[in-house]
Amino acid sequence: MNGLRRILAIIAKELTQLRRDRMTFGMVVMIPLIQLLLFGFAINTNIRHIPVAVVDQSNSGLSRVLMQTIAATQVVEFTERYATPQEAEAAIVDATVRAALIIPADLSERVARHPAVGLGSPPSTDQETSRPVAQWVVDGSDTMIAAAIKGLRAMPLQELFRQPANRNVPTFEVALYFNPEQRTVVNIVPGLVGIILTMTMIMFTSAAIVRERERGNMEMLINTPVRPMELMLGKIIPYVFIGFVQVSIILGLGYWVFQVPVVGGLGHLAAITGLFIAASLSLGLVISTLASNQLQAMQMTVFVLMPSILLSGFMFPYEGMPELAQHIAEVLPATHFMRAVRGVVLRDASLADMSDDAFWLLGFTVLGLVLASLRFKKRLD
Repeated sequence: MNGLRRILAIIAKELTQLRRDRMTFGMVVMIPLIQLLLFGFAINTNIRHIPVAVVDQSNSGLSRVLMQTIAATQVVEFTERYATPQEAEAAIVDATVRAALIIPADLSERVARHPAVGLGSPPSTDQETSRPVAQWVVDGSDTMIAAAIKGLRAMPLQELFRQPANRNVPTFEVALYFNPEQRTVVNIVPGLVGIILTMTMIMFTSAAIVRERERGNMEMLINTPVRPMELMLGKIIPYVFIGFVQVSIILGLGYWVFQVPVVGGLGHLAAITGLFIAASLSLGLVISTLASNQLQAMQMTVFVLMPSILLSGFMFPYEGMPELAQHIAEVLPATHFMRAVRGVVLRDASLADMSDDAFWLLGFTVLGLVLASLRFKKRLD
C-alpha cells in the first residue's frame, strides 16, 4: 500500500508539472490535431487543377473547343498562354507551369484524318497519315504530375470527332522532359536535400540559446560585449558549413548510386542551398528564444518539421492540396527550396529563374535573425 501511495504521489506530481508547462501541454494537443487535419484535408493524391500553359498555333474555334473540353476534366487549368513552344518550355523550367499544350496550326486537318470507330465511319486504313491532334510537353520530374497528364493521352473528344476516337491512335502525344523514364528517385533525391536540411538545421539551432541557459553560460554572455545580432550570426555560421557537407553527401550518393545527375550549375545550386540553410537556421534560433528548455525546443521542431514534410511538395504534389493548405505551405522555407532545388538540379534552372523563391528565403532569413535578436535582447533586459 505504501508503494502504491508513492506511485500515486509521483503521478500527481507529473500531472501538476504538465499542467504548469503550457508549451508541452499545448504540443500534446496540437501535434495530433494538426497531423489529423494535414492528412485528412491537405494530402490528396487525386491531383486536380494542375497549372498548365497553351501554345495555340491554330487560333481557331476548333482549338478553343479543344481547350474547353480538356479544362472540363479539371485535371489541368490553363493559367498561361504563350506564342511559341520555346516560351512554354522556359515557363516549365522556372516552374511557372507544370506542362504545356502545343496545338498545331494544322489542327483541323489532323482532326479530319484522325481515325474513328463509330456509326457510319469505318476505321481508317491510312494509319501513316493519322497523327495525334496536339502535343503535351510535361515536366516529368514529378511522377505524379506526369502520370495525371499522361492520363489525358487517350482522352476521347467526341465534340471534335463527332464519334468515339480509335484507341489505337492516341488523341495527344505526350513528351516528358527531365525524367522521361519516370524514375521516382529522380524526384526524391533533390527533395530529400530539403527535408534533411530542415530536420538537422532547425534541430541544431533550436536548442542553441536554451542550451546556454541550461549550462549556466547565459550570465557570461550577458557580461560580454557581444551584441544580440552578432551572437545570432555566430551561432548559425558554423552550421552553414555542416549543411553544405550534408548536401554534398546526398547529391553525391544520389549521382553515384541512383544515377541522378545535377544538370544545373553548381553556383546556382550553392546559392539557393545557402539561402535555405540560413532560413532554416534563423527559424531554429527563433524557436530557441521561445522555448524554456531543450525538450520544448525539440517539440517545437517536430511541430515545424511535419508540415514541412507533408506540405512542401516532397511527398505529395503541391497542386493536389486545397487552397488553404497551399497558403500554409507558402510560409514554410522548405516549400520554396523544394521548388528551387528541383528546378536547378533537374531542369537546369538558374537563380534568376527561381528568383521569387530565392528572395523569399532571403527575406525569411533576415526576419528570423531580427526576431531572434530582439527576443534575446528582451531577455537581457
